[in-house]
Amino acid sequence: MNCTGKIWRAALWAPLRVSLLTTMLTGLLDLPVTGQETDTLPVPDPLAVYDTLPVPDPLAVYDTLPVPDSIQARFTMEGELELRTGANLDSLLNLWYVNRSLEDAVDDYDPESDTLIPDFPDSVYLARLAAIPSVVDLTYNRIVKNYINVYTRKRREQMRIMLGLADYYFPIFESVFDLYGVPYELKYLSVIESALNPRAVSRAGAVGTWQFMYSTGRHYGLTINSLVDERRDPVAATHAAARFLVDLHGIYKDWTLALAAYNCGPGNVNKAIRRSGGRRNFWEIYYYLPRETRGYVPAFIAATYAMNFHEDHLITRAPASLPLHTDTIRITEPVHLKQIASVLHVPVSQLRDLNPQYRADVVPATDKKPYPVKIPLEMTATFIDLQDSILNYKDSLYFNRENLVASPLRYTASRVDLPADKYDKLYYTVRSGDNVGYIADWYDVRASDLRYWNNISRNLIRTGQKLVIYKPKGRSARYLKVNEMGFAEKQRFAGRAVPATTGSGGTAGSGGATGSDISGSNSGTAGSTRSPAAAPSDPADYITYTVRPGDTLWEIARRYPGVNEDDIARLNGLTDASSIRPGQVIRIKPRG
Repeated sequence: MNCTGKIWRAALWAPLRVSLLTTMLTGLLDLPVTGQETDTLPVPDPLAVYDTLPVPDPLAVYDTLPVPDSIQARFTMEGELELRTGANLDSLLNLWYVNRSLEDAVDDYDPESDTLIPDFPDSVYLARLAAIPSVVDLTYNRIVKNYINVYTRKRREQMRIMLGLADYYFPIFESVFDLYGVPYELKYLSVIESALNPRAVSRAGAVGTWQFMYSTGRHYGLTINSLVDERRDPVAATHAAARFLVDLHGIYKDWTLALAAYNCGPGNVNKAIRRSGGRRNFWEIYYYLPRETRGYVPAFIAATYAMNFHEDHLITRAPASLPLHTDTIRITEPVHLKQIASVLHVPVSQLRDLNPQYRADVVPATDKKPYPVKIPLEMTATFIDLQDSILNYKDSLYFNRENLVASPLRYTASRVDLPADKYDKLYYTVRSGDNVGYIADWYDVRASDLRYWNNISRNLIRTGQKLVIYKPKGRSARYLKVNEMGFAEKQRFAGRAVPATTGSGGTAGSGGATGSDISGSNSGTAGSTRSPAAAPSDPADYITYTVRPGDTLWEIARRYPGVNEDDIARLNGLTDASSIRPGQVIRIKPRG
């Protein structure tokens, strides 16, 4: 039975094995040769018209790129540069001049034609790249082809916008590059850096058309502060970028390596060169570079191709409303862009796009530090004629001159307000010789309350200061005239002894006993000479105290209810509380 079962199963599976082997061999025979699968680009029938392009015969051999299998396997799109088109290109649509151009543009662009986007064989791309005048090696391979597709197929609308902006920005870049001897074709670096968006900001914090980090921008002399960021200035930033590129080329003597270093820094390029065994060709150190830098040079080559051959891909430029002809005015006084816009009757959004470096629309110009303001060329004469009017237009609104010079208030804290239905509010004006203790005694309130109501610190009050005193509702009538009394009258009103000599009869303003009204030697003896104001009229009202070692006026005052150190100092003609000496006899007038 076992033998019969094995024979039966073998007879059953034999035809199936033959069928499977036949299928596998047929599939292998139908497979394309490795290396030709990606290099031979099929052209759909609707695009057959483009097959008639006049390609020279010598270039026909390049229709199938002879890329070795080992190299073909190495170049993958893994870790390629994450194009900034997603953020920077899309953010272009928020700019005023782009919105304006998209609204008003009337050109021959036909969106329906995009349904037949042309494609070309590799030989055409090779021929076109070779035709671009460039000192930078414009190598072509599958990686470059993929980036060309990004610009010519996936981002066609953004390409139209960048082509329109190029009419304004590229002449600026070329004039600066000519000054430093930088190849003109490096202007296309701004396309992959920022999509020609001067307000572009990367996730790492790089800013502007040329994507400068803060430290690099400051190193190359760009002004960066709360009001001005010259990384956004197309002119100033291009000067810095040109100097940076010249420095990098001086290191590597190769523009493609300089471009890689512009993206990831010279340190990372140096590491890649060392790890590759000293090779100095971008494609030979490709996989030793950081992932985000590997696609940087291919993206630059693709952007250069797309900006030169956009018409062959049926991409037309969207004319931007940004004026192509401008003039620059040097300003030596602070001015707001809204002042210029209001007087010249130009949109403030247009001025912002022409002067993106001014973060808050403020041009903080001075005689020592003038700043440029770019305006449409046709407004130059009007600006010069109306410059004074521009600077003075609503200047108090945009520049509050009162804030430039201000003196701090001596007392800035607010007083405490008590409920008006429960308390009457009285006012007292401080006079020479007054102190917190006296005033509290005259109004029958606690000194701590007086300090709290008027936010008084350390009993410091000044002559002329107006103090607030609160009395319970209906009990303030008796104190209404205290503010009009002289010192002697107030003392008698409070039931206190009045010194025998009070100037001219104790009239208002006769002084009070204060350190400034008292002259004495402060010699520390009981017989010290004191002013008449300090002499008691009735010695029975006072007690004497002999100072002991370690005593202070504050400690002495604590021993007598209702007495504070100011009272003791005033009655004894002491201008310095630390001037008392052991054995000195001082007078004290207890209260209550």
